[in-house]
Amino acid sequence: MFDPARRVFARILSVFGNSDVFAAFSEGFRTYGTNPSTVYSFLVECYCCNGMIDKSVETYIRMSKLGLLVSPYARSNLLNSLVKLGHIHLVLEIYGELQNGYSFVMDGLLSKGEAEKVLIFHRAAVERGFMPDIIACNKILSSLCKDNHIRVASDFLSMIIELGPKPTVVTFSTLIKLYCREDRLDEALELYNIMIEKDIPPDLVLYGIIINGLCKVGRIQDGHDLLSVAIDRGIKPDVVIFSSILDGYVKIGDLKGATEVYTTMLKEGVSPNLVTYSILINGLCQKGRIIEACGVFCRIVKHGFEPSVLTYNSLMDGFCNSGNLRDAFGLYEFMVKINCVPDVFIYSVLLKGLCKEGRMTDALRFFLKSMERGLEPNAVTFNTLIDGWCKMERIRDAVKVYIQMGRYYIVPDVVTCTVLLKGIADQGRLDEALVFFFQMIKRGLPPDIITYCTLINGLCKQKNLKAGLWVFKLMLKNGVIPDIAIYNVLLDCLFKVGRLEEATRLFQRVSEFGPEPDVVTYNTMICGYCGVKELNEALRLSEELTSKDFQPNTVTYSIMINALCKESRMDDAMLAFNAMLEKGAAPNVFTYSSLIDGYFKSENMLSSFELHQEMLQNKISPNIVSYSILIDGLCKGGRIEEASRTFQIAIHCGLLPDVVAYGILIRGFCKVGRLAEAKLLYERMMAHGVKPDVLLLRTLDEYHLRDDMKGKDLQTQPKDVRRRSLSNVEFSSLIDGIFEGIWPR
Repeated sequence: MFDPARRVFARILSVFGNSDVFAAFSEGFRTYGTNPSTVYSFLVECYCCNGMIDKSVETYIRMSKLGLLVSPYARSNLLNSLVKLGHIHLVLEIYGELQNGYSFVMDGLLSKGEAEKVLIFHRAAVERGFMPDIIACNKILSSLCKDNHIRVASDFLSMIIELGPKPTVVTFSTLIKLYCREDRLDEALELYNIMIEKDIPPDLVLYGIIINGLCKVGRIQDGHDLLSVAIDRGIKPDVVIFSSILDGYVKIGDLKGATEVYTTMLKEGVSPNLVTYSILINGLCQKGRIIEACGVFCRIVKHGFEPSVLTYNSLMDGFCNSGNLRDAFGLYEFMVKINCVPDVFIYSVLLKGLCKEGRMTDALRFFLKSMERGLEPNAVTFNTLIDGWCKMERIRDAVKVYIQMGRYYIVPDVVTCTVLLKGIADQGRLDEALVFFFQMIKRGLPPDIITYCTLINGLCKQKNLKAGLWVFKLMLKNGVIPDIAIYNVLLDCLFKVGRLEEATRLFQRVSEFGPEPDVVTYNTMICGYCGVKELNEALRLSEELTSKDFQPNTVTYSIMINALCKESRMDDAMLAFNAMLEKGAAPNVFTYSSLIDGYFKSENMLSSFELHQEMLQNKISPNIVSYSILIDGLCKGGRIEEASRTFQIAIHCGLLPDVVAYGILIRGFCKVGRLAEAKLLYERMMAHGVKPDVLLLRTLDEYHLRDDMKGKDLQTQPKDVRRRSLSNVEFSSLIDGIFEGIWPR
């Protein structure tokens, strides 16, 4: 009759207060023959329920001394109350008498969010001689890791290593997994080394955790090395571990490393699965090795695997990037035929391929057909179409696609607006770009760093540094931290407007306070100094660049070589060229053109022709600039016939001569008195729509070749290509109309 008994106990407390009733029960035991354990357990429980924890503990200890067992319910009640109140010292007083008390106390502390007290309790329990088993400790460590108590979990493991019980591979794996999840790989490897020191052999699971973590943060070689260690220790890696390293190499573009891992996997007798093959296809497609990727795809089918949508996506992307849209769409049709449903990423890849080729009409047709097949477009789909129209400089069509987003209840994101903003800015319509930028902010789309960089770059290209700096300050005011790309744009503009000292100060500030300058920053500075003929400063920076983590690239060397050639310092230019080859930077057509031009100006025609021949042997196709340099050198050397043949070769190679190329040869004909040929070439130039520049017109006047060609000159800007820019008011109204879903007729 426990309920009436509780009422009687409550009456005792109200009448007698905090009295000792422990001894008073002894008479009742003799009279009624009641079990003392039942009665005293009831007393322990009632004290707890009435908040008299000290009396409950006292009763519990007295029972223990008498050898009386406490009921599980009363013991649980007491322990729960002590944990809730945080009375760890009282828990330890009765800990030795508690069955499974360690886990109970620890779980209670964690449920209350008192992770720090876990450490206190464990230390105190061990110091009093109560050693928990490692399974219980592993469970507590797992709970700490699950709740992301990283520091407490680390301290708890350190305490286990110091005080006991002896940790197992599971103990270490639990915390190592958390470190890898948080990208704290150095700490994970430190624990791995402690395991080795304590002769606790790692298992396959642990190696998989660490290797996957290393690959995730880009430390692929470390992961590969650890794989070799695992194999040497007799661990047989599974396909998951191999696939992790394979994927890591593919993500950093190291196909050679990926191939080595794949070969090792086969040697170890591990069969690739669908994921492995898909990763390999992706890597091959990234490098343009489409035929080999198709071979792997066939192997998938041969082994009875059903290719996933991701596999199809990688292969189609490879086809599109190589310009092979026919096979990409053939694969798409095959995919549909076998009832493998394409996802939005497949459609986006194919749309991107069509847009990249400028086939916007086909892209729109495919988009509409895809909608009939169940495509649910997202912002990426529309962004692809908008970007395609912008690259074709058809902003009005891009805006029409932008309007269509509302029909499908897709809200334009910051990428959408940035793509459209870039399209407007690339056409030099900066006033309109600024209006759109502020309308974007007005509509609640905060610009990101790419948006700001796009606008600043557009303004700086127009040499409107004042407006560019104003937008830069606005970016800082809005809490957007600039990256090095924005500083590179500003540095380039400062040089272009002739503000050398300000560019130097800005570079010094960036170098001192960040962000870390990259190779583009150094190239910008070197190019700027070369432009103002500060070659010594440019050389100093190029030497400084070699001490960085990144090395000078083709652009760096080409800038320096061009500047040295312009100053007729051909020996220094060739030294730079040789250094370029030694460092593995591949020279391009600009590099060779600079050297050829330099030797022509130094009247060293033999070296010029040798370099031109070397360029062809290296399969570097000359452009119209390099041909113009060659023609100019031949003309100045009096070899007009060879110059004329070189001009024809350029045309035969599919190059369109510009006014510079025409002007060089026309002047060459004039200087040797072949005026009729000069006149014919000029008329041919006009017929092809190439407009003469001031220098060419001056040459024609000097030799009286324009006297009988009056009226044949083309206007500097034909009426049919002129356009009127919208005013700010007009463009603002247009944008408002866009957001309201209304396109003005």
